[in-house]
Amino acid sequence: MTDSVVTPRTPEAEAGKELPRPRAKLSHRLFGRLEGAFQEEVFFLVLSVFIGIFAGLAVVCFRLAIDWTHLALLGPLPQNHTWRLFAVPAIVGLIVAAVVIYVFPGIRGSGVNQTKAALYIFNGVIPFRTAVGKFICAGLAIGSGQSLGPEDPSLQIGASIASALGRWLEVSREKLRLMAPVGAAAGLAAAFNAPISAVLFVIEEVIGRWSAGILGSVVLAAVSSVVIVRWFLGSEPLFRIPVTTFKNPAELIAYAVLGIVGGIASVAFAKSIGFLRPRLKALPRWTQFFQPALAGLVVGLIAFLGAPQVMGAGYESMDQAMHGQFAWKMLAILALLKIVATTVSFVSGTPGGMFAPTLFIGAMLGGAVGDIERIFFPHLTGSTGTYVLVGMGVLFAGFLRVPMTSVFMVLEVSGNYEIVVPVLVANTVSYLVSRGLQEIPIFDLLTRQDGLILPSLEEEREEAILHVEDAMLPVPGIILIAQDYVDANCHRIQDSNDSIFLVRLHPSGWGIISRDHLQRLFREGKGEHTLASVLPTQSIPSLYPDLPLDSALRYVNDYPLVPVVNRADSRRLEGVVSRQSVFKKYGSRSAIEVPMAG
Repeated sequence: MTDSVVTPRTPEAEAGKELPRPRAKLSHRLFGRLEGAFQEEVFFLVLSVFIGIFAGLAVVCFRLAIDWTHLALLGPLPQNHTWRLFAVPAIVGLIVAAVVIYVFPGIRGSGVNQTKAALYIFNGVIPFRTAVGKFICAGLAIGSGQSLGPEDPSLQIGASIASALGRWLEVSREKLRLMAPVGAAAGLAAAFNAPISAVLFVIEEVIGRWSAGILGSVVLAAVSSVVIVRWFLGSEPLFRIPVTTFKNPAELIAYAVLGIVGGIASVAFAKSIGFLRPRLKALPRWTQFFQPALAGLVVGLIAFLGAPQVMGAGYESMDQAMHGQFAWKMLAILALLKIVATTVSFVSGTPGGMFAPTLFIGAMLGGAVGDIERIFFPHLTGSTGTYVLVGMGVLFAGFLRVPMTSVFMVLEVSGNYEIVVPVLVANTVSYLVSRGLQEIPIFDLLTRQDGLILPSLEEEREEAILHVEDAMLPVPGIILIAQDYVDANCHRIQDSNDSIFLVRLHPSGWGIISRDHLQRLFREGKGEHTLASVLPTQSIPSLYPDLPLDSALRYVNDYPLVPVVNRADSRRLEGVVSRQSVFKKYGSRSAIEVPMAG
């Protein structure tokens, strides 16, 4: 948080003289000629570009740091059956644990939940030391071979930089809350070299809503960070994508089977993390010094026994799988071992992400399922590379539960839109299987284990939305006409038990009047006046049946009846809503009738 400016107590101040005015916010000084909300929106958009630049530079350094650490500790090509494979991750695990416990206690985990908590709980504040600690500890852990990825840490590094920049520039609290998601999109886009996927993930999983201003800021930050990364590291994608094709629509059944297998694997992966993580956290505190080391030892032993591919993010192995360099048995074994290695690395509290391991597991699983299916059905024309790519999206959709992001991630990484139909089918099946077998998404599960209550964006998406038509009452039997005389309208309501009546002011305008008010007008000798002459000419608001029921709450306190009209013909009355009908639909017992004023 920004330090407050303290005015020194001087003799002049004590004497009651005017103290110096607080300095204007830097954002106001930079855009002093612009006014109000427009000034803030313009400033925020410009600031988003700089957030993307700074986040992109940080991610470039982070990726280089991981590569240099890997080269220094394990060599360019780690060899099987060497002591360094299990000694290095274990020793570095001890170092990382000590640094996390004593210096950076807030950097455990992936960083996605922490960024979401900054938005909803901590007013957008993520200490800058979080970025420093994540950079150092995640770089050491991933570079030494822990089975974790750099994307989630990059997301949190970008969010921390954005939060620090927002506090330094003293942006409003509303904008400061959004700084972290904007920085998160920049960091994730730089890590993936994929701006569209980053934008969708942040909106789909972190923010959960979007407006023109939010979307503009997130897009600008993501694009500018990718420009920086491509400037320094080149524009080559993460993988060398082979030729991928989709010709036979009957193969969609094969991809649907891959979606089922991927959904089951996603649930197994998520449940293993959800089961072990709270149990390890409940152990005595002194064990936290050794948990990352033991996780590193497990990962190292897996590598020592013949599967060094599970170490680190595993991009090279995914690239090899796309080009058919593994048999299906090896692909299946690597998928299983990666689940084990990533689970022990993540639940130990080692800083690092799950994006890359998820892609790895999906790639290996997709290649294995594709090869097995071709053994039994040789007529299938899909290449191994196609199944590997689709498998990446399948695990992303099933494990992280971000179906839209998973589709665009595969398309953006591959640059091949011919496989969009297989990706849509397989990802949708995986997502539905995962939702059916595990109710709580992994990020929500981790949040609840940490004792935080954050909105579940998946639950919000699935929640049934009430509409005005759900609380709508039938068209009233008696509708008064404003052009008729008061005495004629009084005669019309004699046999009615209603106390409030709608009045048609003109073909598409409506008013309301109470029985008491109408009868008082008659007693005052205004019976020969038209109702229009004694009523306000301004129409009361009207609603449409398909509007969210929340929109009715703005009117039912002020108007006993609110007309609901047809969108195609505003003269056509569909029904009415009242305060009682709205609150009854919400299940409230506090609905009371509001008497008509005057």
